[in-house]
Amino acid sequence: MTSAHAADAAVADRGAAGAAPSGALLDAPVLAHVVRGGFVESVHHGSLVALAADGTPEIALGSATGPVFPRSSNKPLQALAMVRNGLRLEPELLALACSSHSGEDFHLDGVRRILAGAGLTEAALQNTPDWPYDALEQDHWRRERREKSSIAQNCSGKHAAMLATCVLNGWDTVTYRSSDHPLQQAMAATLEELAGEPVAATAVDGCGAPVMAISLTGLARAFGRLASAEDGTHERAVADAIRTHPAYLGGTRRDVTALVRGTPGLIAKDGAEAVYAVGLADGRGIALKVADGGQRARPVIVAAALRRLGVESDALAELENAPVLGHGEPVGAVVAVGI
Repeated sequence: MTSAHAADAAVADRGAAGAAPSGALLDAPVLAHVVRGGFVESVHHGSLVALAADGTPEIALGSATGPVFPRSSNKPLQALAMVRNGLRLEPELLALACSSHSGEDFHLDGVRRILAGAGLTEAALQNTPDWPYDALEQDHWRRERREKSSIAQNCSGKHAAMLATCVLNGWDTVTYRSSDHPLQQAMAATLEELAGEPVAATAVDGCGAPVMAISLTGLARAFGRLASAEDGTHERAVADAIRTHPAYLGGTRRDVTALVRGTPGLIAKDGAEAVYAVGLADGRGIALKVADGGQRARPVIVAAALRRLGVESDALAELENAPVLGHGEPVGAVVAVGI
């Protein structure tokens, strides 16, 4: 670990014990029921914000202003910062730079292409080694006794793109994960610009790169701006890459891929700890945080929000399909409430 990385880790450790939860967690209403045999077995609290194109709220449940870590939902905004700093990738590779990919073969090949274009190899990646995110791919790797690797981990597309951006700008590629690195500073500035608010906190994400906190309102605003960007802009390049190559954004069996593919003009990005961000071509934006971090309610709640906004999509039925099983058979479901 470099001294800069150690300093970042020390800051994260010092904040771990004393930080108070934001309103997005403390004030979160129940947004989903887990129903088994007609009986509500569990509930999921969450905060949800949907903004009109002019920024006025169309849905506001829970805290709209308490900061949260969007986790990987920040990735399209981080990719925008890289494009603004000279990164030029084919559309499918730009979608991969925005991704939390499933670790399928075409994802790993794409990461290698990004690295090779910058004259780099997998050895330059510093994201945390892991098995593929997709359960079937992970089973395949385990059966073949393949070890965890950085390229298989779901953030390797972003890390490869970050390294390529560093090479283009003559920035150091060893310390690219440090929060004071020019790349990370550029990402923070872009996030603040599109969100329309300052970054509230910075910590270390699961992959080892910085993660920056903003409010759900800021996240929804940023995605609405990205999705409605004019043709010929850097913002439009990122949005169109997501729209045209959603399998590179997620994977062949991912709900975010189905949502983007089935909804004309929509962009979306899922994030760890049950975050979801959506942008619509008309400038509207949605941001969700499930308070307990449980992923099972996330797509169900987003589908309900899109239905309330009048969005037509072939994917909503798939997102809403969240059965509760008993002896391997459906005996209930996760259902959205109060939206």
